[in-house]
Amino acid sequence: MPFYVKSLFIAIPSFIVLIILEIIVSKLKGIKVNTHADMISSLSSGMTNTIKDALKFSVAIISYSYIVEAVVAKTSYTLEPIWLAVLIAFIVQDFAGYWMHRLNHRVNIFWNRHIIHHSSEEFNLSCALRQSISSTFEFSAVLMIPAAFLGIPWEIFAILGPLHLFMQFWYHTRLINKMGILEYILVTPSHHRVHHAINPEYLDKNYSQIFIIWDKLFNTFQPELKDVPPVYGTLRPVATWNPIIINFKHLWQIIKDAWKTKSIINKIKIWFMPTGWRPDDVKNINPLLEVKNPNEQIKYKTNNPPYLIAWSWFQHAFAGLLMFHFFIFMSSERPLLNYMYAFFLMLHIFSFTSLLDLSKYSIVAEFIKLLLGIFILYHSGNLMWFDLEGLYAVGMHIYFLLSFILTIIFYKIEFKKHQTV
Repeated sequence: MPFYVKSLFIAIPSFIVLIILEIIVSKLKGIKVNTHADMISSLSSGMTNTIKDALKFSVAIISYSYIVEAVVAKTSYTLEPIWLAVLIAFIVQDFAGYWMHRLNHRVNIFWNRHIIHHSSEEFNLSCALRQSISSTFEFSAVLMIPAAFLGIPWEIFAILGPLHLFMQFWYHTRLINKMGILEYILVTPSHHRVHHAINPEYLDKNYSQIFIIWDKLFNTFQPELKDVPPVYGTLRPVATWNPIIINFKHLWQIIKDAWKTKSIINKIKIWFMPTGWRPDDVKNINPLLEVKNPNEQIKYKTNNPPYLIAWSWFQHAFAGLLMFHFFIFMSSERPLLNYMYAFFLMLHIFSFTSLLDLSKYSIVAEFIKLLLGIFILYHSGNLMWFDLEGLYAVGMHIYFLLSFILTIIFYKIEFKKHQTV
């Protein structure tokens, strides 16, 4: 089992405990930092990301292992002692993270890799888990060439990568104010609140991930101002709880604009222009909903009844159990079965988050999930849910049918309510 997958068995329960603690503290302080639908969307997004990463479903255009092997072959130099190699590797990782983060914010096509993380109109620990499944091509290793010349082994980065990501979780909170001297060294909640805000004073600031020094060096630092409370979200609201749709919504808009614009130059230009840029001809014909004044922001809300929220939490918890089963199962099975399991989980998440939106796509996804689930149970001829049989397989039969039927019922009930309003 890869280190990343092993680390999830510690990281995910730890994150859940901290999220629950944040909810308790926020209630004691009388500060509302969460809504049910937003949390379900955020946590479900985290699941899609971990499933995608566990499968290693990405392509490294140039990998660090390739670079370091090429350099070491010529120089035969390896940095010693190991603690120094780890320290320098961490600094290089953070430096590369700053520039990739900045690139994701500033270039139209790369924003699609990152929009999911900024899509929540709240700011809390759960929104830290909104991570991308659309960052298929990886090329950050180019920024790690200095470490390769020092002969730092790729195995160090294989371990540091997940740890560096997990260390960015804690500062996604409104409950911690400025932290004294640490404000000059580390990225703090105050710094990151600025980064997530859509106020004009805060846009495109504070890209650093661990050490705030990079923003100060490269002129992208902005302190949190007492008289400018941060407003969170994106300038073009995503208006959905479905994390899979959010992951590709910006890309789909670029594709449509590139198709509709009459200018050949603009069809190419649109991909590489600053984030949000659109050709004038399509912008005038098809204007998009945008937040002009953050202080007048109207947050996305679907007024889901308690029973639908409870059902969505159940579906989410069930997805979590299946995800951990998948992690245990995946190392001993054929890649095809792993991809089948991952696709099933993605369909499951797509279905119940679409139902929160009261979208008919929830029924379509649920129907496909039902067919796929039955196929998986019967494809081996042994009536097994991958490596589970007996009562587990019977239970999955019952679940598939109940999930499909209840999704239809809940959708029709809520749809009728909205029709009569």
